[in-house]
This record gives sequence, structure tokens and C-alpha cells, in this order.
Amino acid sequence: MAQAAYAPEPVPHGADARPGSLSFDALRWHDEPWTARLALDLLPETNGPKVEVLSGSVIVTPHAGYDHQDAELDLAYLLKQAARRAKLWLYAEANVVSGDDLFIPDIVVLRVPGGGRTAMDIRHAVLLGEVVSPGNRRKDIIDRPREYAAAGVPFFLRVDLRNRVPTIVLFELVDGEYRPQSAAAAGMSFVMREPFEFTIDPGALLGEEAPVGDED
Repeated sequence: MAQAAYAPEPVPHGADARPGSLSFDALRWHDEPWTARLALDLLPETNGPKVEVLSGSVIVTPHAGYDHQDAELDLAYLLKQAARRAKLWLYAEANVVSGDDLFIPDIVVLRVPGGGRTAMDIRHAVLLGEVVSPGNRRKDIIDRPREYAAAGVPFFLRVDLRNRVPTIVLFELVDGEYRPQSAAAAGMSFVMREPFEFTIDPGALLGEEAPVGDED
């Protein structure tokens, strides 16, 4: 039987809540440590910046550049088809709760469907993936994998677009640490067998480069 999904409980009005609609104003008046539950209950849903919680602090980050968005969308679309064949459910930038922390990985693969939920407990995650952002390299390469490993997520997928040469690495959790299982750069075949079968040339994840002088 599948485990119950994470379902945030209402926060009572008083010291930890104020009447009214959900608003980012809560970031100003709530001066106690934040938890995943508080963030989900007090802050509005957004298609803009990512709002995560780590060690009691709210972390707000804008969307990354166009290469990041391009790779994330294409990879999520292709991975989702492969995951469904293995009876797994894939989502992009979905809320994942780990204790009091709230993560929004670029790629989320679950053992159970998340339909109808705002967030899912990390224990349901089979694989979490991050597309490395130039401004958050430490977070995507060191911090998040360490946090996901500590939570027991079996697989971690990392996509790095440095110098516009995409590389993909799949890590498997072994003795509490992630160890590389498969890797490939643009022009090669990345082959994944677990947690489901998937093959791609990482170079297919990026579109054409913008013309010089058209950045604005």
C-alpha cells in the first residue's frame, strides 16, 4: 500500500499567522524560523521565483536563464514518457517536503502520483534532478545532492550546461552517498537503466544561441 502523501495542516491565527489572503507580506511580519508547512500555508503559489525553505530560512530565487529553461522543459518532457512506462510519475519544479525543509527540484520522479496535492513528502521520491544554474553552482552540485542523499532519495540526476556543452550525470545512493552510475556529454549517448530506462544525447537539450546584440 502506498504511503500517505504530505498534506499541510492549517496554521491557526495568532502568533504564527495573520488573517487575510495568502501574501508574500508574511516574509516581513513572520520573524520565527520558517518550516515547509508554514511556507505552504502562509505564502501564495507562484509561477515566478522559486520559494524554498532550508534550515529555518526562506530562500527566494528567480528563474534561471533561457538555456536552463530550454533544457529543463525538453528533459522533463522526454523523461516523463520514459517514467510512465515504468509506472513512475514525473513533475517539473514541484514542491518536495523533507522534515521542515521545502525543496523545489527541477525534476521530481515519484513512486505515487501527486495529482491534487500541493506538496509531496520526500520519501515518495525515486529520483530528484537539478539543472545547474551559473549563479547557484554550489547549491546544485554540492548542497542539494547532500541534502537529498541525507533524506534517502535513491537517485540524483545532474544536468550541467557550462559553456553550452550539456553533460548529464546519474548518481545512485550507496551507503549514504551518491556515486556516479552513468555520464555523458554532448555528442555522446547518456544511457540510464535505473530507476527506468532512458537514453539521450545531452546536446539535444539546447536550442540555438541568441544572436549577438539581441540580449535586451
